[in-house]
Amino acid sequence: MGLHLRTNHYIFEIGTSEFLTSFFDTIEVRLTKGLFGKKYPIILNELYQGNLNYENLDLAKKELNDIQKRLKKLKPSKVVWDKYDRNKKPPWGNNISPDITNLSNYFVTSGGKDLFEVILRAIETAKSEKSGITIE
Repeated sequence: MGLHLRTNHYIFEIGTSEFLTSFFDTIEVRLTKGLFGKKYPIILNELYQGNLNYENLDLAKKELNDIQKRLKKLKPSKVVWDKYDRNKKPPWGNNISPDITNLSNYFVTSGGKDLFEVILRAIETAKSEKSGITIE
């Protein structure tokens, strides 16, 4: 069973732990130049650790929107699958859909949905429930 985001009453499918780690590693390496958690403290500290508090949902949404905007400028070949082994490639290698044109639309969940959309939907759901989000 893969990872998912959980609010009080809903589950949002993500995929493997390697897939989600690659998402965070790509943000860290490509957008923060290795200063983990300094540029995007809610996403790279709180969510990365597995718990996004209700009080920080709006900040998380703002950070995600900025991350998505900045990743849109980077080619899919710039994905970081493992920040500790930069030569490591995703299991699918370079065999990706022609619909993936940049790093903002590179991360597609195991359910076939855009990861940014899934996280943003989980944030909106958590806000309506007045709950946080956990990664399980």
